[in-house]
Amino acid sequence: MAKILIIEDDPDIAGIERDYLELEHDTVDIAADGVTGVQKGLNGGYDLILLDLMLPGMDGFSVCRRLREALDIPILMVTARREDIDKIRGLGLGADDYIEKPFSPGVLVARIKAHLARYRRLTGSGEVKSEIALGGIRINTSTHRVYVEDREVELKNKEFELLLFLMLNVDAVFSREQIYERIWGMDAMGDNATVAVHINRLREKIERDPANPRHIQTVWGAGYRFRA
Repeated sequence: MAKILIIEDDPDIAGIERDYLELEHDTVDIAADGVTGVQKGLNGGYDLILLDLMLPGMDGFSVCRRLREALDIPILMVTARREDIDKIRGLGLGADDYIEKPFSPGVLVARIKAHLARYRRLTGSGEVKSEIALGGIRINTSTHRVYVEDREVELKNKEFELLLFLMLNVDAVFSREQIYERIWGMDAMGDNATVAVHINRLREKIERDPANPRHIQTVWGAGYRFRA
């Protein structure tokens, strides 16, 4: 069971999302505008937030930015807009995933459950040793902290999970599709932007020269790898 906030101004869509999640025994609250969504999101103790992009009062991008400043829970953006620039912007503001309307409610629930499972696994007792150190980068899986040359850097949930995955598979090359399936746990068709945005955000935080990365390298035509 999880406590989920739906920020959606269309009552029919919000009601369908709520009904399907409640069938899974989740607790669901709804906010019909951006301002209310921010207030509830910051104070409600939620496990995940489902966020529409087009909202009255405050758009989804602004809501996502405000929530991500204070919260590290999964945020899934939902929108009928299909432009890649919107997806890249949303992911850049800290959204964990991007779901396009129209969607199957069953598929939506499955994606929510996958994000919740990964978040709980990541923040719970680790399945890997508590500390990993490679090439001046140190990850503590118990405290969810990352240090680059003994300087702590703040990573969001998916950035942390992506870095951990790459460091656990040092020198192995993974395609964008493989990375998406491993980290997000869904079919990767059409979601290459998600991986690319998170890779770029990681480079900005851990590389001395993000334009010429030492650690997270692009293998042209193949994907990405971590080099110590």
